[in-house]
Amino acid sequence: MEAPRQQHPPFPVIRSGLPLSAPFEWLRRGAGDFKAGGIASLFYGLCFAAGGLLLFLAFRHAVQLVTAVTAGFMLLGPFLALGLYELSRRREAGEPLSLAATLAVWKRNIGCFGIYSLILIVIYLVWARASLVIFALFYQGGMPTLGSFMTQILKFDNIEFLLAYLAVGGFFAGLVFAFSVVSIPMMLERNRDTVTAMLASFLALTRNLPVMLVWGALITLLTALGIALGFVGLIVTMPLVGHATWHAYRALIEPLPA
Repeated sequence: MEAPRQQHPPFPVIRSGLPLSAPFEWLRRGAGDFKAGGIASLFYGLCFAAGGLLLFLAFRHAVQLVTAVTAGFMLLGPFLALGLYELSRRREAGEPLSLAATLAVWKRNIGCFGIYSLILIVIYLVWARASLVIFALFYQGGMPTLGSFMTQILKFDNIEFLLAYLAVGGFFAGLVFAFSVVSIPMMLERNRDTVTAMLASFLALTRNLPVMLVWGALITLLTALGIALGFVGLIVTMPLVGHATWHAYRALIEPLPA
């Protein structure tokens, strides 16, 4: 007797036609989750702030690396924010909110989470190497100190370097953003494989490009604000973005039939 074939779950249904105001609604709902999460949400914000500050201190004498390293750390945010997604999911489902319930949530789909994090690390390492190449090719006057680097940026000196650096950084940031919009929340809730989740994320972006551009700009603004406040601001801004990302996932992906 022939064994029944195992049926694979259908590909996620992706919504389109969302209004440009949608990201602001996601932030509003994320703020509600942040307030409800309390200490648990603040814990993850502290992790972001401490991690960013430690990276900055470790590489403060290597300006050619610190920008790529700090940006790379922030690009790992979707994975680091896994606990925030779980808090939002639990609140949505009416389950108790606690830090302990989120600390080991990665075990639900550890293989796919691991593959996803490895992909991001590879992109991050390539970005760091590209940063070194851009400095070597375009930066004038040898490797800079942090002070001289910031002075050149603020005065728009060495415009060729700035344009090249922004172009390369924008490419890698856009690449990671495209594959991160809904991938981790989907792997968390539905136990989907990495390839399916990343492809669904890419399609969600391309089918809602104007909305995603607004959402990406808001994430960049909030992250930059958190860093500008001496990384302390990340305690608030990163949990807000993390919780809002869960609501972005809910808006972009059709829920499973009951």
